[in-house]
Amino acid sequence: MFSGLYKILLILGIAAVIVAMLLFWLCYRAPKNLEVDFLDVGQGDAILIKAPGGQNVLIDGGPDKTAIKRLGENLPWWDKKIDLMILTHPHDDHVTGLIEILKRYRVERILYTGVTHSAPNYITWLKTVRDKKVPLTIMDKEQTINLNQGARIEILYPSQSLLNKTLTDLNDSSIIIKLIYGQNKFLLTGDASEKVEKILLESGLDLSADVLKVAHHGSQYSSSQEFLEKVASRSAVIMAGKDNDFGHPSLRAIKRLERAGMEIFRTDLNGTVKAFSDGLKIKIK
Repeated sequence: MFSGLYKILLILGIAAVIVAMLLFWLCYRAPKNLEVDFLDVGQGDAILIKAPGGQNVLIDGGPDKTAIKRLGENLPWWDKKIDLMILTHPHDDHVTGLIEILKRYRVERILYTGVTHSAPNYITWLKTVRDKKVPLTIMDKEQTINLNQGARIEILYPSQSLLNKTLTDLNDSSIIIKLIYGQNKFLLTGDASEKVEKILLESGLDLSADVLKVAHHGSQYSSSQEFLEKVASRSAVIMAGKDNDFGHPSLRAIKRLERAGMEIFRTDLNGTVKAFSDGLKIKIK
């Protein structure tokens, strides 16, 4: 008798869970606001954009598997889709974490420059991309990618093809992105040096932003005063590892950010930094 009752209760319980999950899927709506998560992955970059239209955009993946953990902390357990993956440049502290993410998440599309680099992790990433048959798009000109609901990504750099080219400094191959939602703007600069900043300044592009992702983990060779004054952002995010071997962020860079009147957030001190935008104002925590 009790055995039969137990089975009935078990079946009813399973049915209730299934119904609850179906109702969740039917009723769930993507948030209308934009969220940008500057993930704490140590000495490296990994930025998760949760677009108002529901898309997940991942820019870089950090130096190891930490990004997998951070995605798990910042996406629902059932959300295993990356609509757009962007590799700014193929240094280990940007590409390594993307390898495991490709294995565990369904990546729909990838943007990169195609610049030549023979490091093992970059080669492994390219092989994994081919194995997973993810479409690759070369960034070789200024262009706009619409994310719907009023959000868009503008590619500001590079403005020419770097496919199969060898650069002395791979940092200067970094894809530079402007994320726009309503009246709010984020400038994401990869590891670009003052050399690229000068190119951008001379291009006449609108570089103004509300939030600046500081280039090259706060290196002294990026974030020139002229560039910071042109960007004129209220907030700056430095992505660096605690007690890293490179001395990032540089005190000189921090002083320049302070002179430009920017409030500074740091992943080495604050952990993951989250920015929320409703298209009119931005809140950072």
